[in-house]
Amino acid sequence: MEVAFREERSRCVAILARVLGDIDLAEDAVQEAFVIAVSRWPRDGAPANPGAWIVATARNRAIDVIRRERTLAGKTEHLARLEGISAHEDDPEERTIPDERIALIFGCCHPALALEAQVALTLRTLGGLTTEEIARAFLVPEATMAQRLVRARRKIRDAVIPLRVPDEHELPARLAAVLAVVYLVFNQGYGPPPRAELTREALRLAALLARLLPAEAEAHGLLALVLLHEARAASRVAADGSLVLLAEQDRSLWDARLIGAGKEALARAMALRRPGPYQLQAAIAALHTEAATDWPQIATLYDRLAQLTGSPVVELNRAVAVAMADGPAAGLALLDRLELPGYHLLPAARADLLRRLGRADEAGAAYREALALAPADGPERSFLERRLAEVEGTR
Repeated sequence: MEVAFREERSRCVAILARVLGDIDLAEDAVQEAFVIAVSRWPRDGAPANPGAWIVATARNRAIDVIRRERTLAGKTEHLARLEGISAHEDDPEERTIPDERIALIFGCCHPALALEAQVALTLRTLGGLTTEEIARAFLVPEATMAQRLVRARRKIRDAVIPLRVPDEHELPARLAAVLAVVYLVFNQGYGPPPRAELTREALRLAALLARLLPAEAEAHGLLALVLLHEARAASRVAADGSLVLLAEQDRSLWDARLIGAGKEALARAMALRRPGPYQLQAAIAALHTEAATDWPQIATLYDRLAQLTGSPVVELNRAVAVAMADGPAAGLALLDRLELPGYHLLPAARADLLRRLGRADEAGAAYREALALAPADGPERSFLERRLAEVEGTR
């Protein structure tokens, strides 16, 4: 049941949302269908095609809701289209993008919505992320993100924004938000803690986008980036669940096939001669896979990335790279200029550089600050606690 939910939820929501034009109703109907499945499948056995069963049951729930609200007129015909669609059949109308989830991503990434609302809404609808998880990804309070999601859904419903694949000439204008969605889904799955169903979905969507938009360098750049990161997934967490830093990872666990595929995708992106943030990040990830890490080159790439994005998180990563290239004091000087309220990785990075400089008291204070901001459990917290114990033992 849990596997069916992970694998089929986003596709079922996408199918219903596209027909109904109402994401809330689609999500509620699919959720009710899974509740029914929980009671029936253990007794009657799981159907041969769980996705088709969920779609059919959710469709019936949606019809019931519409009838109760007396707004069925004009929608019955649309709902009838679902009767012959199974979870694994292509929709004949989706010739440009033969995947319901990609279609819904492009639909949610309508220019009438603010970019952050586009990304957040799609993460919630397709990625299945909680409001808390999305808020953490955007570094905003959960209540703020909840309000954004409500406003985005209301705007789609009230403005009758079509949840479908746009015409081909409109696709590039929506690409930035679509790529951001796929990357954030991957990041959330990459963890810690890791969630394989999210990384698997992001890899599938990134590969599909690269095939559908072969002339878009950043689509290939994103594919390269997620492949190169995923190649190291098996080495990031130790057997006891603790976090393993890049320098300490067992390279024999790295997936050479994924590294090769990632570098090929990066080469395709670079051949188009339109550099962008995903290509720069992929180039950094590729350098990390080399036998000797070229930290000066990585610092240079982060500098270019910071200029493109203006992101303080990128500046944080640049400071860490500078620390590796020029020493911890140089990196610490850069970190001390940054402000990232509520972001636990900033004090964690400061703590590490202070530790390397032998400033144990200051390092301990920074580790405690990071722990106060870090998630309540998981390998990151265990790592920070272990580091804090180490610096406290040196005083």
